[in-house]
Amino acid sequence: MMYKNYIFDLYGTLIDIHTDEDQPFVWDKLSAFYTMQGANYNAAEIMNAYRSLVSTALASPSPYTYREVRIEYIFAKLFSIKDVHPSDELLLHVCELFRVLSTDYIKLYPGAKELLGLLRDRHTKLYLLSNAQRVFTEYEMKSLGIYEYFDGILFSSDAFCQKPEQAFYDRLFTSYQLEKSDSLMIGNDSITDIQGASIYGLDTLYLHSNQSNSLPSKFQATYIQNPIDLTKVPELLKLDKKVTRS
Repeated sequence: MMYKNYIFDLYGTLIDIHTDEDQPFVWDKLSAFYTMQGANYNAAEIMNAYRSLVSTALASPSPYTYREVRIEYIFAKLFSIKDVHPSDELLLHVCELFRVLSTDYIKLYPGAKELLGLLRDRHTKLYLLSNAQRVFTEYEMKSLGIYEYFDGILFSSDAFCQKPEQAFYDRLFTSYQLEKSDSLMIGNDSITDIQGASIYGLDTLYLHSNQSNSLPSKFQATYIQNPIDLTKVPELLKLDKKVTRS
């Protein structure tokens, strides 16, 4: 079946990444950075304050079951606790620093760009629906050369909720006036991507990657690829590789 709209998850689907926020040096360096800006923290203090602020934000009243925080607000609060008022530029730098410190590696899965390019050549629309923070994910996508392939992008930090929240799916479909019957959700998580999209009424393609926890069970995907091999997705979806861009 040929779809008009292909909706992608990002991490574990197109991007292979490993992050570890528990590494001690992350908080050593972050506390040093804050202290340089006049907000004096030691490593344990800033780590505990960060985690407490995130927990409090996620526990605050919300219409959503699967809540999300906007990380800029957390880092801004860490400054305000110490009576420092950061500029937007400083907050951006803090977010970027935190991401760089906590990232062990980041790269595209083989065939990711080629798959996106092929779908664009077929004159389909590409969308991204990702549980991620816009403040650094946009930069990661641009540095990896895939940002420009998408007709629409929605991050969970924009909506204050995450997949499989139905309102998050609905926000994408409402914003871009998409039809469910014309759309395929592609992702690597059996709950957030496959179950969430299935409940919403979408066909799904499950890709079992090194970031996946388990295969879909109760909510079976329309298509399953195990293990992930993006170079073979066109064959799985019966896409014609010979179509050229007009």
